[in-house]
Amino acid sequence: MMLEMLQSPFMQRALLAALLVGITAPAVGIYLVQRRQALMGDGIGHVAMTGVGLGFLMSANPIWMATLVSVLGAVTMELIRTYGRTRGDIALAMLFYGGMAGGVLLIELSGTGTTANLTTYLFGSLSTVSDGDLVAILLLAAFVVLVSLGLRRQLFAVSQDEEFARVTGLPVRALNLLVAVTAAVTVSVAMRVVGLLLVSALMVVPVAAAQQLTRSFRATYALSVGIGVVVALAGTTTSYYQDVPPGATIVMLAIAAFIALTALAAPLARRRARAAEAATAEAACGTAPGNGRPPADDVKV
Repeated sequence: MMLEMLQSPFMQRALLAALLVGITAPAVGIYLVQRRQALMGDGIGHVAMTGVGLGFLMSANPIWMATLVSVLGAVTMELIRTYGRTRGDIALAMLFYGGMAGGVLLIELSGTGTTANLTTYLFGSLSTVSDGDLVAILLLAAFVVLVSLGLRRQLFAVSQDEEFARVTGLPVRALNLLVAVTAAVTVSVAMRVVGLLLVSALMVVPVAAAQQLTRSFRATYALSVGIGVVVALAGTTTSYYQDVPPGATIVMLAIAAFIALTALAAPLARRRARAAEAATAEAACGTAPGNGRPPADDVKV
């Protein structure tokens, strides 16, 4: 049965795309969670729908058009967050819902879009990942991984405390825009497998699950990416055998992982509390080792 699935060309493409999505979504999501912008991916997904509609209308690859539009939308969202005042939330709402409505209208105006086509972009579909889509996903995923790993210390510093990062001389505004752009690219990477309406969950839930067990940024990053890969591949496989939507299946598996790790974290938290009490007692007796400050990668998220 498994061999039969792996011999199918469309499943080979779907599994590779799911692997890339499982890596990239949590890799960016960890910075959004740190910045308390967990729903940013959802907003970008709405805006990206206009890019999909433009792709249909202009007979272009919807992934590249969605990337372009979602990047512009993400930059606009970041500028509104930075400079917006009391009306910022209204402007964001108009951007989100206008993006979704514009996408639906453009798909209908193109004459090539159908309800089925729209559903595949909103909730994901295994059979629609073409060779061209896979190339686009691979290139975009490479960009996301390079940014999230190569600049992890700078992005972590900005996500943790913007004022402190600014004092240390980091280009805070440029790094904030880079996080927004990377999130937009991730949405475009994931929309074929998870869907535009569910991609935000895969960016956030694996990170939240990993945080139940880990205490440092590095460990949280590694575990959240591991969870993302496992649920993405498992959800894609389940979708093939059970004929269920891949996006919804992946998200439900991610939520199940969060629940399981939350239950596992309770006894570990009690054990850590007892260890902390013992360390405090030793310190009071003058037997504890020096209390050096951990490096940035080991700061608790």
